[in-house]
Amino acid sequence: MRKFTLLFVLVLAGCVGIPEGITPVENFQLERYLGTWYEIARLDHSFERGMTSVTADYSLRADGSIRVINRGYAAEEKRWKEIEGTAKMVDHPDLGFLKVSFFGPFYGSYVIVELDRSEYSYALVCGPNRSYLWILARAPRLPNDITRHLVETAKNLGFQTGKLIYVRHDEKPP
Repeated sequence: MRKFTLLFVLVLAGCVGIPEGITPVENFQLERYLGTWYEIARLDHSFERGMTSVTADYSLRADGSIRVINRGYAAEEKRWKEIEGTAKMVDHPDLGFLKVSFFGPFYGSYVIVELDRSEYSYALVCGPNRSYLWILARAPRLPNDITRHLVETAKNLGFQTGKLIYVRHDEKPP
């Protein structure tokens, strides 16, 4: 777990920015975004490599920051891994642009590029550059037409969607 945390911190340390040509969603409502999100697809990174059944849980803390719990099943090790962090709004509370830290003062960008406005049932999220991309949903599976739409949106924004890893959700957390 320590290696998982360290790699995540090193990758995102000091990276709070928005990739050129990317615009965070406006009229964002944090309270509707809170709760559990399932990772549908992602670009590969060492801190998630080999993980399945990946989820992120967001809840509000008393100080106004957001508690983040990322959890996933390390199939090769046959065990669950979990890391807790903190997220904060970066600019305006109605803009889908947050910064996330899993270790001390080091934050990385969390930019919500697209969001299902009616139900908050899916989101397209990137990091500080085009090497970080996630498709998230409120359920372990997302209808194919929505997944295709999000992949096409990401492709049009310059992400290497041919390298997306589609996440299985076979394991259930303990």
